[in-house]
Amino acid sequence: MYQNTILQPVSSQLRLSLNIEKVDSLFPGFMLGDFAVLHGSSTVQSLLTRLCVRAQLPYQLGGLETNVLFVDGGNSFRLYDVSSFAQACEVDPREVLSRIFVSRAFTAYQLTSSVFEQLQSAIESYDSKVVILSDLAQLYLDSNVPKKEAQEVFLQLTGYLADFAEKNRVILVASHPPGFWSRHSRFFKEVLCGRANVVASVKKLVGRRYFVLEKHPFFNLGKAEFPSGEVTLADFLEG
Repeated sequence: MYQNTILQPVSSQLRLSLNIEKVDSLFPGFMLGDFAVLHGSSTVQSLLTRLCVRAQLPYQLGGLETNVLFVDGGNSFRLYDVSSFAQACEVDPREVLSRIFVSRAFTAYQLTSSVFEQLQSAIESYDSKVVILSDLAQLYLDSNVPKKEAQEVFLQLTGYLADFAEKNRVILVASHPPGFWSRHSRFFKEVLCGRANVVASVKKLVGRRYFVLEKHPFFNLGKAEFPSGEVTLADFLEG
């Protein structure tokens, strides 16, 4: 079982690793209390899928033996992708999916309410140490939401999430949607990355895909090339 998974010593059990050759040497994994941001290409979505599965693995395999909360702000959760990666890890896709609890938001107001009013009870009810916040800023970029209001609420939201992760000793991993380049969108990205204690991106440089660690409290920053086996269909479409 757990094909191509690197065994971890028990002493590293509080890390949630990506289990990607070269990347793990640069970034050994997320730790309890982290508020992390992943941004860049659409390959980030495949990393979120990977984390949903790997979080459920035993400590010795780089997991946290935990259920996962997936707060979906971009309608990006894909059952098929999760099932495919679970099969690659030689674990039962149905069991994996049964331990991922998805909360979909279709407006910024729904997402705000979900975080402020329900996140605390959700991690307690579902006994989860990992929360994925997919495309966190996307709904706040909706033209129906007044810009000033969206910015003020997002400042409060990200501050709350940073405190929440540390206080509750959980891992929060948020993604920022690619392809938004306006001044308004840059505000959200800067706020999100500023609040996070871990920031990483996926970038294509000279025809190759890299994981770039941009911010971390104690790991050395730098970049690591993805092995060719980790390149997804999305990479070819982008390239």
